[in-house]
Amino acid sequence: MKIRKGGVEDLPAILTLLDSAVAWLNDKGITAQWGTDPFSTQEKSVRQVEETVRAGDPWIAEIDGVMAGTMTLTPVPGAYIAPADEPEVYVRLLATDARFHGHGVGAALLAHAVEETRRKGVSLLRVDCFAGSEGRLVAYYEGQGFTRTEEFTVGDWPGQVLEQRV
Repeated sequence: MKIRKGGVEDLPAILTLLDSAVAWLNDKGITAQWGTDPFSTQEKSVRQVEETVRAGDPWIAEIDGVMAGTMTLTPVPGAYIAPADEPEVYVRLLATDARFHGHGVGAALLAHAVEETRRKGVSLLRVDCFAGSEGRLVAYYEGQGFTRTEEFTVGDWPGQVLEQRV
């Protein structure tokens, strides 16, 4: 697996990957996390992804030259989370292409996020995620070294902020 720096030129591929993740979640019966419509068909979602990628540092995980996962690291969280009272790196748009689930793509990207956070001289790495579905995603992040901080809701969407000191 290779992790490379991405850019705005990767936006179409990132949207395709996010669409794949929505389809995979829906196939598992998880519709509350990212809904049922592909990101690429929702103008608001496309705009949010583009804004996030432009404001941050997108990273692409590739396996045999094929995009297998993505994340974007930003200096602040999304608008629905208060920024930390210290410098931070925030993991956003972390997703794995459905074809590569079980290949450690998410773990590799999160390990890369830790390295990038250290490289920037920052000691706080944060992420937020969907807290529904029996907290499986929260447990995944805890397994990657993150600790729960605050819970939040956006409408009826339950979320959890997690952090890791690096």
